[in-house]
Amino acid sequence: MREMVRKTRSGNAESLLTGPPRSGWRTVGSLLPYLWPKGDTGARVRVVLAMSCLALAKVATVYMPVVYGRIVDQLAPKAGDAAVLTLPAALIVAYALLRVGSSGFGELRDAIFASVQQRASRVIALRTFQHLHGLSLRFHLDRQTGGLSRAIDRGTTAIQAVLRMAMFNVLPTMFELALVTAVLWAMFDWRFALATFVSVGAYIGFTLLFTNWRVRFRRTMNEMDSEAQAKAIDSLLNFETVKYFGNEAHEAGRFDAALARYERAAVKSQVTLNMLNLGQVTITALGMGGIMLMAALGVRNGELSIGKFVLVNTYLMQLFQPLNFLGFVYREVKQGLVDMEQMFRLLRVEQEVADRPGAAVLAAHLSEGPACAVRFEGVHFGYRPDREILKGVDITVPPGGRLAIVGSTGAGKSTIARLLFRFYDATQGRITVDGIDIRDVTQASLRAAIGVVPQDTVLFNDTIRYNIAYGRPGATQAEIEHAARLAQVHDFVMRLPEGYDTRVGERGLKLSGGEKQRVAIARTLLKDPRLLILDEATSALDTRTEQDIQTALRAVARDRTTLIIAHRLSTVVDADEIVVLEEGRVAERGSHAALLARGGLYARMWALQAEQDEDAQPEAA
Repeated sequence: MREMVRKTRSGNAESLLTGPPRSGWRTVGSLLPYLWPKGDTGARVRVVLAMSCLALAKVATVYMPVVYGRIVDQLAPKAGDAAVLTLPAALIVAYALLRVGSSGFGELRDAIFASVQQRASRVIALRTFQHLHGLSLRFHLDRQTGGLSRAIDRGTTAIQAVLRMAMFNVLPTMFELALVTAVLWAMFDWRFALATFVSVGAYIGFTLLFTNWRVRFRRTMNEMDSEAQAKAIDSLLNFETVKYFGNEAHEAGRFDAALARYERAAVKSQVTLNMLNLGQVTITALGMGGIMLMAALGVRNGELSIGKFVLVNTYLMQLFQPLNFLGFVYREVKQGLVDMEQMFRLLRVEQEVADRPGAAVLAAHLSEGPACAVRFEGVHFGYRPDREILKGVDITVPPGGRLAIVGSTGAGKSTIARLLFRFYDATQGRITVDGIDIRDVTQASLRAAIGVVPQDTVLFNDTIRYNIAYGRPGATQAEIEHAARLAQVHDFVMRLPEGYDTRVGERGLKLSGGEKQRVAIARTLLKDPRLLILDEATSALDTRTEQDIQTALRAVARDRTTLIIAHRLSTVVDADEIVVLEEGRVAERGSHAALLARGGLYARMWALQAEQDEDAQPEAA
């Protein structure tokens, strides 16, 4: 049951990218707090000013045809010479000023709102990035990096499009429609207002219904695009494996199959777009034709002047022109909401492992406090409810102690390290550091107090200096070099043409396994943690380098609590205590000599490894 709750809270990365669509209004509602941020008076003032400029721009736009129609009437042959020379001139000046006001207020609106729009996009992107880093390890083990990256990229781009088009195109056009309808009713009669409203309503209704039907193809395009990008990035990240097995053609086929599905969805989207455009043009032509016919009949019957005929024509052209654009705007807004949908869905995923209110803060560095005591008390844990990994583990490491955990593959050794880092929480029992349950301390301080050298070292695609300094950002060059010397990597770095400025490549692939391992050790030493976890820290090194680094690690670990996870028993013979795990339980514990004298599981593992080392020596020779 607990596992089911955990899955509900943490979510599944794949289902988040391909799950059922979310309501467009709900997505807009998620966006509004970023446009009207609490405590940011400046942003709120800019929004109000931008909306005021929007209203003024539309008022100027609506009054332009009125002034233009009066100019035409005044220039009619029946007007006197004096009127032709004076009144139209004043109207022409007014018309020019209205055009300037219409464009000027529009540009001022965009300039004022630009910072609000960019800030909202930046804050949402940053929050999504931080939220993803805060999600559980379970979520990240399920994710597809390429698809997740595309979802975030499309979402942040869509935010700007939705803000720009919805705020400054959809709402202004609706406001203008209301003003134009009122003006036509006041200056002519209800028939012109009704005909205009019906024509525009038919246009908008057709656009909305047809676009809502088309959005399924856009959503399919997004899913196929994410799938194709996920396959491409996954293949490129594992390009060595691809080449080992000569499967370039296989990978190209998988990528092409995903692109083909995207192609089919894109073709359907384009064809339905052409159908939408044709329907919009037909409605526009019928509406304008009918209203212009009504105005022409009015002129013939002497009910309307030529100026008013021009006024009606100008209003319709002025109104249907943004409506033509409104179709595009609505499609873009709708597609933008689909793109934002996935990113906001990510933000709704709750942390599986979260800090409790008022959680304590541990001292992180050895200079801030003594080595810490660690204890596992009756710890049970399983990644799935039907497969328990740890079954009542009891382990105690005193301050400054050196404890080794050994056992066969799948016994639960690495799981112990993950629980200590709080990547997961134990289902039963508890883990304490300095007598405090780790669920009662902040994750940040707990992880700051722990340094780990993993078996599989992954480096950033940056310089050696950056990767070592990642253990303590802001460290000086002297501190970086000191850590590198302790890890036996400084001399190697200095022999490189670019020294510490050498880039290590994607995931550190430009370095050998041993070189990456030593960089990882230097990074951990620079962190200066109170608790050190060595997860097969020297597994990728040759015998001589391993001995040198083991000596350095012993010196560094002398004042620290050290937890060693090992497969090679020769690396743990000097541990204060060795714990042997078997099927998630502590099978044996004691010193190296005591365990050998017992003649149990550890002794058999030692004998087997010694036999394998003897067999390997002639081959190495």
